[in-house]
Amino acid sequence: MKHYDSIVVGSGISGLTIARLLAMNGQKVLIIEKGGNIGGSMARFYKNGVPFDTGFHFTGAFLKNGILNDMLIVLGIQDTIKPIVLPDENGQIYVFENDNKKYFLPNGVANFVKELKKYFPEETRGIDDFFSLAKKIYNETSSLDLSRITEAPRVLDEDDISLQEILDKTMKDGHLKGILSTFSMCYGVKPSEVSVANHFRVAYGMYDSVVRIKNGGKAFIDAFNEDFIKLGIEVKTNCTIDKFLDIEKNIIKKFILSDGETLSCDQCIFTIHPKAVVESLPEGHLSKAFLSRINDFEPAAGFFTVYGTIESDDPDFVPSIVSILPSQDINVLLEPTNNGCSALVLMTSYEKVQGKIVKVLTAMEPSFTEQVAEWIDSKVGRRPGSYYAYKENKIEQIKQRIYRYNPAYKDSYKIMGAASILTYRDYLNSFECTAYGIKQKMGQFNLFGKLPLKNIYACGQSSVLPGVVGAMMSSFIIARSIVGRDEYDAFIKTRLNK
Repeated sequence: MKHYDSIVVGSGISGLTIARLLAMNGQKVLIIEKGGNIGGSMARFYKNGVPFDTGFHFTGAFLKNGILNDMLIVLGIQDTIKPIVLPDENGQIYVFENDNKKYFLPNGVANFVKELKKYFPEETRGIDDFFSLAKKIYNETSSLDLSRITEAPRVLDEDDISLQEILDKTMKDGHLKGILSTFSMCYGVKPSEVSVANHFRVAYGMYDSVVRIKNGGKAFIDAFNEDFIKLGIEVKTNCTIDKFLDIEKNIIKKFILSDGETLSCDQCIFTIHPKAVVESLPEGHLSKAFLSRINDFEPAAGFFTVYGTIESDDPDFVPSIVSILPSQDINVLLEPTNNGCSALVLMTSYEKVQGKIVKVLTAMEPSFTEQVAEWIDSKVGRRPGSYYAYKENKIEQIKQRIYRYNPAYKDSYKIMGAASILTYRDYLNSFECTAYGIKQKMGQFNLFGKLPLKNIYACGQSSVLPGVVGAMMSSFIIARSIVGRDEYDAFIKTRLNK
């Protein structure tokens, strides 16, 4: 029977991160992945050789000495993750469909704020107050500083105040509120539900600079995969934990995998959705209060996505993110029962295919399980005709909105595929069809750290903060508990000072 120091369940960015951290600290690590490939939603797929992103499209916090940059340095992959900074002039565009107002915003918080004041001169004080608070919260959050990431988190007053409350308190203009809350779609929670503190922890780096990554999420997967053998990390795909054996004093001694192999380990780290974690654990070892807390978690938003290329020599085409908003109220656009138009985010990029540059346009619209409830039990390749009618109708609606935004695309946009939230669920094992795990709501105690079974841990984007940065942060924090405080702190310090 093989023994491992640590078994990591899930090979998304959190699983890859903690596996590498533990292996770099001398542990023998096994990654178990339910799907056929590692990477989860970081993976890309290809149509006619053209790469498209599935769940990772852009990020923030890629600041010098920022949390993402420092994590990449510690992991030793900073040289292979190449940021593509969006251009200042047309990189971030906000379009309000009801009155066709457009706002073009640059990179850098100072420049972002300066441009907002030009658009909204009567809101200068509110803008200053909003970004002063954002900077304060960002600086006071120890987990956003890798040298302080393992400090006990300090609860701030703003953890109990919603983003919407701060927006309403500091400004009046609906367009301005819409712009400043648009990044809440990057974690799929309404401004009225998320604390302003958590919003700033996620969004401040994006207000400063939104970047794409050369080769998308595949760049991360390749960087991790390259050193698996050197670090002694083993991987099993198409595999799950089937049974837990020899549980003594709430410590699990043996694991039987779905392929029949029996293993033992010192600890097991789950990086998957909290409800999927609970479904995996043995019955009778979790309290009713614990189960009730997990069952109360609500799913964040998913997306309906259309993938395509621009088949023209448009000289104005640049890598960009365009947020098309039919309403100033993001709460409405992230309401599962909303029957009207939702937000539409257009992401454009250049990709190299067989030595040629291809222009890629991906369109994403928030989506929820309520909208696909009648097909929820269906699977890829075995869905009824009504589902495909729904999908075609969605594609047509999104096409027309794209053409209204840029009429030139009508003759040049070639659609190469589309995915509903059921597609994401079935191909990426996305629990509850969400893109960001659970809703990060005020007053909620997320599943994170050591569980009632003493050698079982949980981390991932549902634990600390959603998205790539939040998922990686959670892994950095948990690694300290497993490696040991003094040894791990010395490891971080040494890596950062290299």
